[in-house]
Amino acid sequence: MTEGQNDRRPPGDYSANLTLRHRIGKAWRVIFQASTLIGIFALLLLILNIIDRSFGYVAVESPFDLDPQTTQGVPIEELPKEELLAILEQNISRGVYRRLDREKPFAERSQQEVYEVLVAEIGDPNIVKTWTLTESLFNRSAIQAQARQEFPDAKLQFVSWIDRNFITSQQSSEVEKAGIRTAILGSLWTIAITILVAFPLGLGAAIYLEEYAGNHPVNRLIQTNINNLAGVPSIIYGMLGLAIFVRSLASITSGAAFGVDGGAAMNGRTILSAGLTLALLILPLIIINGQEAIRSVPASLRLASYGLGATKWQTVWYHVLPNAIPGILTGTILAISRAFGETAPLVVVGAATYITMDPNGPFSRFTTLPIQIYQWTARPQEAYRNLAAATIVVLLGLLLTLNATAIFLRNRYSRTL
Repeated sequence: MTEGQNDRRPPGDYSANLTLRHRIGKAWRVIFQASTLIGIFALLLLILNIIDRSFGYVAVESPFDLDPQTTQGVPIEELPKEELLAILEQNISRGVYRRLDREKPFAERSQQEVYEVLVAEIGDPNIVKTWTLTESLFNRSAIQAQARQEFPDAKLQFVSWIDRNFITSQQSSEVEKAGIRTAILGSLWTIAITILVAFPLGLGAAIYLEEYAGNHPVNRLIQTNINNLAGVPSIIYGMLGLAIFVRSLASITSGAAFGVDGGAAMNGRTILSAGLTLALLILPLIIINGQEAIRSVPASLRLASYGLGATKWQTVWYHVLPNAIPGILTGTILAISRAFGETAPLVVVGAATYITMDPNGPFSRFTTLPIQIYQWTARPQEAYRNLAAATIVVLLGLLLTLNATAIFLRNRYSRTL
């Protein structure tokens, strides 16, 4: 079209086209805003649902079948020491009573100590019904009426399922005693091994593929396979870890090759196997994100370094990496977040669903917080779902703490390197 023909185009065509483009732009902006709001709404629903089950009323029944005339309406934990001893003597054998007295004479025990012995020997209070936080806040009268009608012997209490005992206690078959200390330690041990293995390997591979590897068919094949491995389902990595780390390298992952007595973990189902499996899982992600971060460094920076006489390695170490480290650590944070919440590969590798022994090294048996959540949500008792919700809150708290630490290190080293 010539310049004269452009001049003869009616002015209305330009304005109409401009108006149409503005309308299309506004429509897409509304779509993007709506998608963002939907995502935020779904996240809020998830968080509110978790918090809703982490607090609320519970109906607790005492395991002691006592005559009301005996206690005279006084809670059993407030009874005098003499009455507690009488109840204990009536409910346990004489041999057990004498054994307890030999361990520490009851005459020297306080009222609280006698009550703790009574609870330990006869049983803890049982939770027979739970209510969510929403129900506890807005339907308190209905809950009290339901508790009086259906559980006349129960005591209604408002509890927080997240407390110090829950975090510091080990697992237990009784919901009132169950804790997540073992799972927390297992998660921290596992993710520490994952980071120590995956980060240096992933960073080294990213540097080689981006800075040193040429446009060779073998290098292109490696790059294609790395991109494909990033999309492989996590359970496949679990099967790979089972075949390699648990079975083929059992003498190493169990610690037998180093003279460590692994006991029940001699079959290789240890923290080390889990950490190495998760390292394989996130390794492609770290490599790809590292390559993207290194690729984003301007070529002029490299040329300026070469012009001043720097070698290839000096250019990479002193100029490329300091500028790429924020992007590298951002990708690493995302990869570690994925590994921290994985369940399927750990189930295949052999994470224990019930374990009361804290891990004391990389050759110990283990469980993790996601495994604990999975195990509790599979239980038929309603109270275990409250424990699972409380565990999710702790898991999110640990994940946010780890991410915040990584972001702090990223910002610090991006300024100093």
